[in-house]
Amino acid sequence: MEQKPPLPPFTHESAIQKVRMAEDAWNTRDPEKVSLVYTEDTIWRNRSEFPRGRQQVKEFLMRKWSKELDYRLIKELWAFADNRIAVRFAYECHDNSGNWMRSFGNENWEFNQDGFMMRRFASINDLPIKESDRKFFWPLGRRPDDHPNLSDFGF
Repeated sequence: MEQKPPLPPFTHESAIQKVRMAEDAWNTRDPEKVSLVYTEDTIWRNRSEFPRGRQQVKEFLMRKWSKELDYRLIKELWAFADNRIAVRFAYECHDNSGNWMRSFGNENWEFNQDGFMMRRFASINDLPIKESDRKFFWPLGRRPDDHPNLSDFGF
């Protein structure tokens, strides 16, 4: 059977690693790649959408990244225990009219014994920003290790 290490129960170090791996995957903006870290029967809540199963997650992500352009995300560990991780995050993107937004949120994750995410519950708030107010500047893709994190920005 396939596994997605690190596996629960999480330590502080393995929880941080799992969070960074999730951030890196989402910053690819590749719905197929991202969807493969979730169980086939995963359960989500994301704003007012409730995707069920890996295929619906993939379709959700395709819609998301077709509208949220130049998407850059930072995640940070908030808490962990056993097979659960809580994160806080912020991302910046713009729509096809050039309107920029910074979104802040929290996610609660639950993993199965093989390291696949079974549940993801996200609460997200959006803040319109000017392009000149952006904070996340790195080439699209993985955030460089030396780039500030959420705490550095005071988010």
